Amino acid sequence: MLTAFINAFKTPDLRKKLLFTLGMIVLYRVGTHVPIPGVNYRAVQACVTEASGNQGLFGLVNLFSGGALLQITIFALGILPYITASIILQLLTVVIPRLEAMKKEGQAGTTKITQYTRYLTVALAVLQGTGLVATARSGALFSGCSVAAGIIPDRSIFTTVTMVICMTAGTALVMWLGELITDRGIGNGMSILMFISIAASFPSALWAIKKQGTLAGGWIEFGSVIVVGLAMVGLVVFVEQAQRRIPVQYAKRMIGRRAYGGTSTYIPVKVNQAGVIPVIFASSLLSIPALVAQFSGGDSVWKRWIAQNLTKGDHPVYIVLYFLLIVFFAFFYVSISFNPEDVADNMKQYGGFIPGIRAGRPTARYLSYVLNRITWPGSLYLGVIALVPTIALVGFGASQNFPFGGTSILIIVGVGLETVKQIESQLQQRHYEGFLR
Repeated sequence: MLTAFINAFKTPDLRKKLLFTLGMIVLYRVGTHVPIPGVNYRAVQACVTEASGNQGLFGLVNLFSGGALLQITIFALGILPYITASIILQLLTVVIPRLEAMKKEGQAGTTKITQYTRYLTVALAVLQGTGLVATARSGALFSGCSVAAGIIPDRSIFTTVTMVICMTAGTALVMWLGELITDRGIGNGMSILMFISIAASFPSALWAIKKQGTLAGGWIEFGSVIVVGLAMVGLVVFVEQAQRRIPVQYAKRMIGRRAYGGTSTYIPVKVNQAGVIPVIFASSLLSIPALVAQFSGGDSVWKRWIAQNLTKGDHPVYIVLYFLLIVFFAFFYVSISFNPEDVADNMKQYGGFIPGIRAGRPTARYLSYVLNRITWPGSLYLGVIALVPTIALVGFGASQNFPFGGTSILIIVGVGLETVKQIESQLQQRHYEGFLR
């Protein structure tokens, strides 16, 4: 491993890419600590300290922004508007025929969809920035904080518009940094920034576990959390690398005087075909009732029921609904991201077939059967990964948004594996040994 790192930095062009990526990461982390104008920074710090470990509905968003959301900085919205815009465009591609045709146009169509994603990101940033400012002004951003109402002293229209513009510009800058990393650095820029945002909260959260512990000065709890985290990372790495390989045989074809085909390959179907998307969908959907109850007036029966059952991550009702939603969205996302009929038609067009299965409709039915069978363990695995850390860490006084939760582990391991594979491929092109031997 150490030799691979040395070889990576010895290669001039690879060293430039790594240093450029590190520079962009440092710039991104600096921006997460620059407050926007119109915010009382001392009041924000007091509320952050007072609400430590109880971030409520905004914990997941704060996690994706690297802690910048609750600090109300220029990068407060982080990369989340871009993630939301990308998911929306991906879902609309299945619904709108024009977008589906554009996706099949190749590079030109992909460029156009990327442009639409940027526009939608800016629109979502304006919407989310306005909501964040309104929430901060009402004091709901830090419920229970004594100075929450004084976070934004000046409530004029000009100040509000300035704050929203600053956060929107910060989101556009984060999007640009991510694209620069993709073009001139290593790995997918947006994924790298998401990885850094989540990893940045690890040290403080781990130290909070140590301070709250009572056994051997908190070191027993600290070590236990580290062991649980490493075990979960090992499980995620094992499952993320697992795949079902469907063999495909291509018949020989004569085009002119040259023969094409006659080769054997396979279709890799991952056990976790949906990735982390079902967990994000389930978390977002479960936060909607609590958000509606928080901003509605009065004290009704349904508000009390939501406050008792859908705001605490360790409540049985929340756990059951969370698990069922993850399983549902896993099947839903796989069904729209992998179309067996398109795969079967492409195979038939190029003379490919699965041994023992007729080309065309029987191949599509077979692929659909395999996909449904393999999605079941994948969806159950996602539910277990999302819930086990939460349940296990409740005994240590951790919040429901602790970094070793399911969403964090899935993102960190997935991005880490893809980045290491890209570095390894470039090392192997130069006849160096890679990381994954």
